Amino acid sequence: MPIYEYDCPHCGDFTVLRPMAERDQACACPYCDTASERVILSAPGLATLPGSQRRAHESNERSANAPMNLDEYKASRKHPAGCSCCGPSKPAQRTKANPHGLKASPSARPWMISH
Repeated sequence: MPIYEYDCPHCGDFTVLRPMAERDQACACPYCDTASERVILSAPGLATLPGSQRRAHESNERSANAPMNLDEYKASRKHPAGCSCCGPSKPAQRTKANPHGLKASPSARPWMISH
């Protein structure tokens, strides 16, 4: 249950732990029992959350109001569909210098295979 803030006209502001279903209802002041309206006096406690949870909340809020459909997602990608750099590569061609069509090592380090 979240903590809500209320403002009593006689005693000042106070906080109460209440169910979310009762968030808009007036709350009785714990000192004088006067009906008090809900106010927002402080920011949510997001600063105390770990960074990973803050990033998760941020991405969830960003996508909640306007999620991308499949066409928008494809259009926003770095490379268009069917680009040769991201898809399956063609096998190396046989040449006079490379008769077997193998990838050549770019330097004197044969364990380093080029991409």
